[in-house]
Formats: sequence, structure tokens, C-alpha cells
Amino acid sequence: MKSALKAVMFDRDGVLNLDEGYTHRPQDLVWTPGATAAIRRLNAAGLKVIVVTNQSGVARGLYDLAAVDVFHAEMQRQLAEDGATIDAFYACPFHKDAQVEIYRHIDHPDRKPNPGMLLSALRDFGLNAEEAVMIGDRESDMEAARRAGMVGHLYEGGDLDALVAKVTA
Repeated sequence: MKSALKAVMFDRDGVLNLDEGYTHRPQDLVWTPGATAAIRRLNAAGLKVIVVTNQSGVARGLYDLAAVDVFHAEMQRQLAEDGATIDAFYACPFHKDAQVEIYRHIDHPDRKPNPGMLLSALRDFGLNAEEAVMIGDRESDMEAARRAGMVGHLYEGGDLDALVAKVTA
């Protein structure tokens, strides 16, 4: 018997917001078409909305984890104005070529395509892999979903809400 969908996990840059390359400043937040509507749709349906994002800019010393938190707070502020919310953010600052020593890791389990962030989210929300899907814009997102036992959906631009409506139908 198939479990009912209970959560949608999103990659951040390039899926929820435009990816301008190491996007981290609140003033640079530009939502992709249909992103806020998609989140509102999922909230209304009672599904958890979870962000799982690699943030190699932290490892590269371009910004710190506090800046990631500030960016996520701005996302939440704007979503609240639109009657929506994200339930949780998971960010991986680790990278094999890190300039910041504490974030240098050859193959961190949380860095997509590894499934660590997705598995943590499943565990934290008491979900089985069949109860969640991943929406991302890269093969590494799809691979992380596969490794976590989840179905992945590739976002290739356009109206994110239309993709979410199709995925959750």
C-alpha cells in the first residue's frame, strides 16, 4: 500500500529563488515563477515544506552560516506576507575544496548528491521515504532523492506551482 504524501523537499537556489551564484543577501532574493504559490498550495494541503540546500559559499569563505540564516529569515518574512511558510531549512556548508578549514570535507554525508540532509529531514519529521518527494534543478538533487529512497522531480524552469500541482495530484 502506498503511503500518502506528507512532505515536499525543495532545493533552494534555482528552484525556489533565482540562482545568481552564491545567492545569500536578502536584497538578492528573487522568487522563481510560482514558488510562493507552490509553497502556499502545500501549506493549504497540510504538507510539510522543507528546504535542503548545499551552501558551498560558506565553505569558500564568501559568507557565513549566519548570512544563510538571515537569507532564510527573509524568505520566511516574504512568505508570511503571502500566507505561506517553510517548515524547516537544512543547509550543508561543507565542500571538498573549502577555503574555511572547518568546512573542508572530501565527501560530507549531507552534501548532495549524498542524502544526509534528506534523511535528517525524514527522521526529524517522522516520515518514511515514500511519504516525501524532492524537487530540484540538478542531477545531484535527483541522486540525493534516489539515495534517500525518495522520488525526485526535476524542475527545469517555468511555473513551479504547476509542477507542484502535478507532483501532488
